[in-house]
Amino acid sequence: MNSLFGKWTSTLRKSWLLLVLSVLLSIFGISNYGWTAERIYASYSAFQRSISITALEKFALDGEISEELAVYTHYLQPTQISELRRVLTSQIKVHPVAVSQFLYTSQGEFMLQRLGEVIKSESSESKPGFHALRSAFILAASEPEGLTLLNLLRKYPSSSMDIDLARTLQIAEQLQTLVNETDKAVAAVSAKSATEARFQGERTALSVDNLRNLNRRGEFIAKKQTLKFFDAIRGRLLLTDIYLPNIRSSVPVIVISHGIGTDSSNFRYLANHLATNGFAVIVPNHPGSDTKQIQSLLNVSASEVTQPQEFINRPLDVKFVLDELEKLNNTSPRFKKRLDLQQVGVFGQSFGGYTALALAGAKINPEKIEKDCNQKALKQTWNMSLLLQCRIGELQANKPVKQYNLYDERVKAAIAVNPITSSVFGKTGLSQIKTPVMMVTSSEDTVAPALYEQILPFSWIANPDKYLVQLEGATHFSTIGDGKANSEQVGLPSKLIGDNPKQAQNYMKVVSLPFFQSYVSQNSQYRAYLTAAYAESISTKSMNLSLIKNLTTTEIAKAVDE
Repeated sequence: MNSLFGKWTSTLRKSWLLLVLSVLLSIFGISNYGWTAERIYASYSAFQRSISITALEKFALDGEISEELAVYTHYLQPTQISELRRVLTSQIKVHPVAVSQFLYTSQGEFMLQRLGEVIKSESSESKPGFHALRSAFILAASEPEGLTLLNLLRKYPSSSMDIDLARTLQIAEQLQTLVNETDKAVAAVSAKSATEARFQGERTALSVDNLRNLNRRGEFIAKKQTLKFFDAIRGRLLLTDIYLPNIRSSVPVIVISHGIGTDSSNFRYLANHLATNGFAVIVPNHPGSDTKQIQSLLNVSASEVTQPQEFINRPLDVKFVLDELEKLNNTSPRFKKRLDLQQVGVFGQSFGGYTALALAGAKINPEKIEKDCNQKALKQTWNMSLLLQCRIGELQANKPVKQYNLYDERVKAAIAVNPITSSVFGKTGLSQIKTPVMMVTSSEDTVAPALYEQILPFSWIANPDKYLVQLEGATHFSTIGDGKANSEQVGLPSKLIGDNPKQAQNYMKVVSLPFFQSYVSQNSQYRAYLTAAYAESISTKSMNLSLIKNLTTTEIAKAVDE
């Protein structure tokens, strides 16, 4: 789930929670508080305070500490006072139309309901807190200086805001628990990878230093073409990019599945890399969850970020394209049987990661979805990926999801980057995977949290040919390459993309090539690259790379509980 949905889950959390958990909590009597861009730490002081927005406004714009505000500075350090001013005026660059449209989707309304548990209007006000918050966000985003916390306060359509501090601190504790548990799990994976690297270095005579650099362009020349496939039964036009290396003999095929709000152009960097190394690469555009769908949402011609049917359509898109290519491979002079469509690998990111796992044999788990997706359960979690995963439950009324066959026996290996898994598959669904699989997780992923969506689910996969790759410092969006110049994609702030996206993308090239060579091309000489020792040898200080083959739920529980 990318672009708009991912942007708002992180943006809303960052903007509003910084307002409540850092700015307002400090003013209302919080001491010993400190925060970073993604982490909040607070301790409760047993008294309540109030302050006018006018006083905050003068302070934010001019640095003036009024008599009304001065009393509260006794509870803050000088650095906190400075940070308070900065946070109040920090801009979030997002178009007001995007704000409006997202907040009218089911996901946006759910987020507003959660926020409304803490920020409320007085009971006598005409507008309930839910609508007041939505109005404030839209109006604030329309201001010349953009969506700032100060503008959000200004535009709140009520004479006063009722801040429920008890619930606020409960949310802060929940978020801090999520952060702490994830940090511990990430550290455990890193430590295990380091241990395995030392062991592998001691027992192997071949030094990883002698292995060639897999980040370099391959020896072949790749030519790209775009074909149009139309599935008349489902009414889907599938514009598909095909990268063919200049090899006359039949070559294995790799399919790349993009996430929500992106398209085939975002993975040109990987497609070119794999094609120049001897693979035919197929990159379909999934209608209903690509850049055009997001533009439809912004243009008010669509009412949701994506429809629940996309959980079924995306794997079927891949199956349909492979079927059509089998026909062309035997009849079209442009292919001349150059595609080995019985040896296929799938790479997918985010919603594309879900797609890859479904094609590899993971089964949709309606029982798990029903358990996790009731309103009570959702109100107790800050795993925002569930807002998308739970939508698949809407399909049950028409046709039980278990009746759909999404597995494709042509798929011999799958890489899932930042996939959503915990409820849509659960332990039961992931344990069905018999195909070699690589799960890639990013430590700073706030859209599909690493611990709950990749690290723990990795332990549920029973297949021995499995790998967990961890990128420390990467976000949900770091592995997504730049789109085409005329793409209608919704842009992402640099803080959401991460500090070093090029490094994350280089890692994707380096780990995907030997994985597909080993399990799709059956080239055993590449197994040496699929080791913790090799990962350590190419890891950088800016973004640590870890790779492990085994991780149990017991190991995860022990790490998290320490």
